[in-house]
Parts: sequence; structure tokens; C-alpha cells
Amino acid sequence: MTTFVIQPDDRWTLASLLAASAPGTEIRLSEDTRRAITRTSDWVERLSAGPDLVYGVNTGFGALADVRVRAGDEHELQLRHVLSHACGVGGPSPRAVVRMMMLVKLLTFRSGQTGVSLAVAERLVDMLNHGVHPVVPERGTVGASGDLAPLSHLALPLLGRGKVEYEGRVHDAADVLRRLGWPPLRLTAKDGLALTNGTQYITSVALVELGRIVALAETADLVAAMSLQSFSCAERFFDERYHRRSGNRWRGAVAGALREHTRGSNHAKLPSAVPSMQDPYSFRCIPQVHGAAREHIDNAETAILNEVDTVADNPLFFPDDEIALFGGNLHGESVAMSADLLAIAVTELGSISERRTYQLLSGRRGLPDFLTTDPGVNSGLMIVQYTSAALVNEMKTLCHPASVDTIPTCQLQEDHVSMGGTAVLKLRQVVSDFETVLAVEWLTACQAVDLRPDLVLSAHCRSLHATYRGLVERLDEDRVLSDDIERTAEFLRGVELRPSVERTLVGQGVG
Repeated sequence: MTTFVIQPDDRWTLASLLAASAPGTEIRLSEDTRRAITRTSDWVERLSAGPDLVYGVNTGFGALADVRVRAGDEHELQLRHVLSHACGVGGPSPRAVVRMMMLVKLLTFRSGQTGVSLAVAERLVDMLNHGVHPVVPERGTVGASGDLAPLSHLALPLLGRGKVEYEGRVHDAADVLRRLGWPPLRLTAKDGLALTNGTQYITSVALVELGRIVALAETADLVAAMSLQSFSCAERFFDERYHRRSGNRWRGAVAGALREHTRGSNHAKLPSAVPSMQDPYSFRCIPQVHGAAREHIDNAETAILNEVDTVADNPLFFPDDEIALFGGNLHGESVAMSADLLAIAVTELGSISERRTYQLLSGRRGLPDFLTTDPGVNSGLMIVQYTSAALVNEMKTLCHPASVDTIPTCQLQEDHVSMGGTAVLKLRQVVSDFETVLAVEWLTACQAVDLRPDLVLSAHCRSLHATYRGLVERLDEDRVLSDDIERTAEFLRGVELRPSVERTLVGQGVG
């Protein structure tokens, strides 16, 4: 079992976050982290009974910020805050998202500036390590006052309320706590607000999808390499000398991946192909389009990881200076905008993939119409392009940015919100659509390869093609293709890139 220790000021990468949030790992709080949390929590507990108003500690919330609660009701305030804010609707969030939420919430607590109690942090650690996953409805956050609804549902099981998924089944949280011998927690002066404030829901969805996007962006280069070989494209457009003249390093990285994936192929010199001076843009501009997408994926990754390092709460406490500072770190604009930009980048990868599929089916370069040797009675792969076109249309529609909208809440106290919840959920659909669009291109490219007996693939692509043909047969006469598309998508999820192809977007370890 791999153990990840949370320090007060360490920097986490995408790879380390994905690894640490996976089932079967162990999370621990360092002694420095435990001391930082305890010191501030004890100070906040004293503040709550003092004469000064401290937002969310001895006052109401939102538009009720100026209402002081009665002395002795501070703990009841935190409980009722969680209960009243658990208004999520829709289906349950995936386990990967819920585990990421708990981890990112712990990373928010680690500096000791949220005022949360050590008991709350330790319970989240226990839940991660024992596989107790709160049932968190997906919908209901505007991504600005903190992800109030989903984070409240995350908090309910700490109180013995709500539902959890445990050992593959959904249970009442109270039953699982009794089974594990864990008493429900009594929230201290800042616990409720610390649990529900912050952007940890939208950040976690974005991180999980970013992990998929990074892998799919690299797979897209491989799929494109198979397509360009089967279409008998030239090599000039990914020549290293050409890309030295570009100021964009991502173009060069994609061109390098294409060279690696096609090394040893004779695709540019096929006797069966009708020669052409220049290839269509969907092939010739792969480095430019894939490179632009990779650039924006990288930028979004930086922004989202910065959000992980942000103490996304309000107020923040500085016991050394004996001050509580109020601000807007609970606003999710950065994540919302990043999710919208990711949707655009992924959609462009899908759009150019569909165009390559179309070209392969168009009866050009010596390939038969719709890649069937018996047209007329057979339609071949005609309709798989329709499927791809429908999905790309949906992707384009979902690219309308959620983050440009705002609907005021809480009597205009929260008069500008990020709509990050919408942004990350539509991103998830865009990524799923892209996965299928890539599968259609791979299925089509492999059929084209089979119809070129004089084509010698690169060694890597030849090996992958042979493995793939053990799962999905060549299309010699028409059959139902839905299962073929699903099996192709599953095959691509398991494809390993050659080690020499640079994995440019995935960090390693905790930096």
C-alpha cells in the first residue's frame, strides 16, 4: 500500500493527486499539519465566545452575516449550517470525484488557516483510508459561495447523517459509523463553515476529468498517426526542421510524437495511393491543432493545481497576528473558466478527429468508398462517421461557456457567481464524447490499413493493430458496429504509449 503524507506546505501534481485519491492508498497527516490545525482551531474556539463578530463563527451566514447568534449556540450554528445547505439534486457523484473531494478538502485544511478542528480532518482521513464514501448529488452548486450543496452532503456522514457508499453498497451513514465504531462528530466553532466553504467539488471534478483529458490527448496523437499512415500522407508536415520555426513547443512535441509513432513506415511512398502535393488540413495541421489543444490543457492544469494550493475558505485565520481576514477565496471563477477552456480544447481535438474519419471514408488515395470491398450491398463504415458527427456537434454545443453567466444569490450578498458546477459537468460529457470520437477514428483507420496490402506500419502501430484485431475483427460484410465502437474505446483506454514518447503533461510525485 502506498502512503501519502500531507504536509502544511507541499505542492501536489496532477499525477500525485490522482494516485493519492485512488482506492487502496493510505493518507496520513504529518505532525506539523496536525499542530497547525490544532493551534488555529483552539484559537478560533476562544474567538467564538469573545466580544468581536467573526463571520460564520458567531454570526449567521451570507446575507445574515451581521446577525450575532446567541451565546452558547455557536455549535448548533455549525450543525444547522450543514443541514440547511444539503440541497443537492441529481445522481450521485462518481467515487473518484468523492475521494478527490475529501483529499482536496484535507489539502485546504493543512495550513491550519481554516479554523477547522483536528477531529474533522482526522475523520476525513479515516473515511478515505476505510473506503467510506459520502453520497454527493452532482447538481446544485453555483461554484462561488463555496460548493455549498455538494460539500454539505460530503459533511453529513461525519455527523452520522446522510448516505455513504461502503463496500460496494449504499448505506445510511449512521449504520456504517456504528459498524466501524466511529461516534458522530460534534462540530466546533468553525467546522461547519470550513467543511462547506470552498471550491473542492468543482475542483475535484475538473481534476478527475483532467486526468482523462491528458491521457486522451496523447492517445489522439497515436490515433492520428495510424490514420495518416493509412491515408498515405506525406512526412513533410511533421519534419523536425519545419517545427524548429515555430515558437510553440507543443507543436514540436506533437510532431515528435507523430515521428515516433510512424518511424519505419512506408506510408509516404505507397504504390496504391494516388499522390498529392499536399495533405488535407485535418492531417497536415495535426501538430498545430493538437499542439494548441495541448497548450491550453497545460494552462488549465496549472490553474486548477493552483486552486488546489489555495486555502479556499472564508474567513481565514492568522493566529500569529491574532486576526481573521475576510475575502473571496471561495469563488470558483478560475476553475470554471479553466473547465470551459478545457471543453474547447477537447472539442477541437474531436472536431479534427472526425474530419480525418471522413477523409478515410471518402474514396480517396486509393481507398474504396466507405472502406468496403463490396459497395452497394454493403454500406461499410458509412454510418460510423454519422455517429462521430453527432457527438462532435454535441461537444461544440457544450462549449458555450458557463462561466460567462451569473445569477445573483443570497439577497445580492453573493451577486456574482462562477457557475463552475455547470462548467465541470458539461466538460465531463465533452470528454466522454471525445473518447468515442477517437474510437471511431481508430476503428476506421485500422479498416483502411487492412485494405492496403502494400502498407508497412511502424513497428509500434503494427503491434497495436495486431492486438486490436484480436478484439475487433476486420469488416468484410456489414454487421452491427455499436459493440465494435465500445470495444475500441476500451482498447484505447488500455493502450500504453512507447516509453520514448514524451509524456509532457503528467507530473510525477509530490513536488
